[in-house]
Amino acid sequence: VLQPSSGEVVVNGRISALLELGAGFNMEYSGLENIRLNGMMMGLSSDEIERRIPQIIEFAEIGDFVYQPVKTYSSGMFARLAFAVSINVEPDILIIDEALSVGDMYFQEKCYEQMKCMVKSGKTILFVSHSLPAVRNFCKKAIWLQNGSIRAEGQAEDVCYRYQRYQEDMVSKTVMQIEKSEDKPTSNNKPKNKIMICSVWLDRQCYYTNEDIYIHIALDYRIDNVNFGVGIIIRNQKNEIVTLFNTIRDDIVITEKLSEISICIPNNDFVDGIYSVSANLCDELIMYPYDKKDFVTTFTIMPVNNKNGVPIADGYFRAKHEWILHE
Repeated sequence: VLQPSSGEVVVNGRISALLELGAGFNMEYSGLENIRLNGMMMGLSSDEIERRIPQIIEFAEIGDFVYQPVKTYSSGMFARLAFAVSINVEPDILIIDEALSVGDMYFQEKCYEQMKCMVKSGKTILFVSHSLPAVRNFCKKAIWLQNGSIRAEGQAEDVCYRYQRYQEDMVSKTVMQIEKSEDKPTSNNKPKNKIMICSVWLDRQCYYTNEDIYIHIALDYRIDNVNFGVGIIIRNQKNEIVTLFNTIRDDIVITEKLSEISICIPNNDFVDGIYSVSANLCDELIMYPYDKKDFVTTFTIMPVNNKNGVPIADGYFRAKHEWILHE
């Protein structure tokens, strides 16, 4: 719809575009009149247009409103008619720019199913969206555009992953400052602490979902008789607590001077993302802390995909589960 500032575009086939609502429609015309108008703009003959009108009306499902001026339509009705026209002129290339986001769930499903049929028949779809699940699941290749420049290009799953990482990093910069784990402190650094956290570390910094995670804590003491608990807090990049662990909650009270304590998270259920680790030492009733280290280290979870390249989980964590199929 615009003249290029440079370069050229080579098109092989008929293009149909579903851009912003109202593009290519005369607001004073009825829906039926706009169907004919768009058909002529696409280069169809009058006979071809009349032959396709029934299937366009049937697909749009707007009833008698097709005889009303489109200026009286809701955004959802507009999207229904616009998509029905775009898809039923049998284009070789279909361009869709976020326009489906205004439709109801039933109509969106209907549109996606029709688009899948187009792809299977060898047609091309240029799909513009901010919805990562839609791009990841529907497209084979993707381009990430930012400020008019290409940030990434390639397989849809790879580009979506990079875009998601970028968004998470932008959020984390505003809500959380990660502190680096320091060397073991001297007693003078914490003159009032009876029990101290010297350092916190992981066996590695990057894991896949379902792998074991080990977190280690080195301890030091100023007293001989000890009676305390150890806690671990895991936060996401929005600084939200994803989960926490505490020996006291697990009915374990430490009564001996351990030099180190570790926790294993077997077959971890974390999903794709970057997580921070905070550690603390508390009394046997979790009423007050002896020592704590916030955001002392981080770890990254890499996604695990199914055979179609779709991540096996989304959300905050992947719960252990078992499918039961009944005949």
